[in-house]
Amino acid sequence: MTGRVLFLVVCAAGPADYIADMVRLAQADGWEVRCLATEAATTHFLDLDELAALTGHAVRTGHQGAGQPGLPKPDAVVVAPATYNTINKWAAGIADNYVLIQLAELTGLGVPIAVLPFVNTALAANCVFQRSVNELRDAGVTVLFGEGGFVPHPPRTGGQAMASYPWHRALEAVARATKR
Repeated sequence: MTGRVLFLVVCAAGPADYIADMVRLAQADGWEVRCLATEAATTHFLDLDELAALTGHAVRTGHQGAGQPGLPKPDAVVVAPATYNTINKWAAGIADNYVLIQLAELTGLGVPIAVLPFVNTALAANCVFQRSVNELRDAGVTVLFGEGGFVPHPPRTGGQAMASYPWHRALEAVARATKR
């Protein structure tokens, strides 16, 4: 390991089924990956044992318990797939779960963060979502939305969009940010 720690924050969206692909890409780039996941992601998408075996670390889904080791300081964070809910709550300052608390704190600390949304065109067209993307960008977060990042798909076609989900764009973004 190079000592570079990447927090991979996983939300409950279709690409989460393929999160092992992202972990392997990050590891190939020399990152030590620590996964944090929303409750919905762990309930509907993730195999926590598989991710723990792949990363060498338990997936963090809640606050540190007694006797549980603390997380290391991350060099960068990737939020992928990022859902409509997580993006809107984070931008509004709502920290009502473990992942959002971590994202709020890491944003405030200035840790490089890249967000790769997974939303359909109807959700993306919502003015609240557009405002949230702009709020996060204004806070220094790299939101990979639109050309060169994630391009929304029509409603009910998310299954087709997963094959081209641009995991690598998030890694490129944090690599650029950590070289500064």
